[in-house]
Amino acid sequence: MHKIIEKKELAKDITRMVFEAPLIARKAEAGQFVVLIIDEKGERIPLTIADFDREKGTITLIFQKVGYTTRKLGMLNAGDLISDLLGPLGHPTEAKKIGTVVTIGGGAGIAEVYPVARVFKKCGNRVIGIIGSRSKDLLILENEMRGVCDELFITTDDGSSGRKGFVIDVLKELFTVIEKSAHTEFPALVYCIGPVPMMKAVADFTRDFGVKTIANLNPVMVDATGMCGSCRCTVGGKTVFGCVDGPEFDAHQVDFVELGKRTKLFCNQEKTINEKLTE
Repeated sequence: MHKIIEKKELAKDITRMVFEAPLIARKAEAGQFVVLIIDEKGERIPLTIADFDREKGTITLIFQKVGYTTRKLGMLNAGDLISDLLGPLGHPTEAKKIGTVVTIGGGAGIAEVYPVARVFKKCGNRVIGIIGSRSKDLLILENEMRGVCDELFITTDDGSSGRKGFVIDVLKELFTVIEKSAHTEFPALVYCIGPVPMMKAVADFTRDFGVKTIANLNPVMVDATGMCGSCRCTVGGKTVFGCVDGPEFDAHQVDFVELGKRTKLFCNQEKTINEKLTE
């Protein structure tokens, strides 16, 4: 059993919870995730580790309440217990000093890009952050991102915060400025996490410039140990498993069209069980 230490609503339908999990906190690194089970009859869901504190023995998870389990989890409070946390899972971010790194987070993906931006900054890189959401009331971790980025750009679809538009618009402008400058090099790495269409747009754009781009993928997972095959993706023409081979992959090699289709595999079932939760 794992106790919920803290709970905070960050934005509309986006919740941050701090869990007591000393064994996971001891090993956790940026880019990794856990599998969470609320109770003995609960489903397994993967959630990226947004933060961890080795001394306190805690991990922080930030989730959007869109499915049955995330909505049910959001009904719990500090002091409540959940059945299981399995992790840390997946390969951690390979961070080292490489120069300038652009980190891009969309929607709830901002929570997942934050520890990545932090670890690249810790390694001595110049970090440019680009975060975006549909509107101001869905924007999260702005202050935290400012604390680990040399520059931070904010976009919202409706223009209610930052500039109106999408994260890809800012990336294109940055590259345009670089192209016109005789003394500035393109970033050594672009790292993105968020909705599949956003990651595809980033990968399609940076491919033409030959800039290394990493995408942190979010396929459907069940057991998260490579046994069930639910999270399989095509990368470089080969089948890989998001849980054990990822979650980070060369974005230029990812079949985002297939990934987008697979993320919708259980939409009908999710709709049915969500309706039961509201009855």
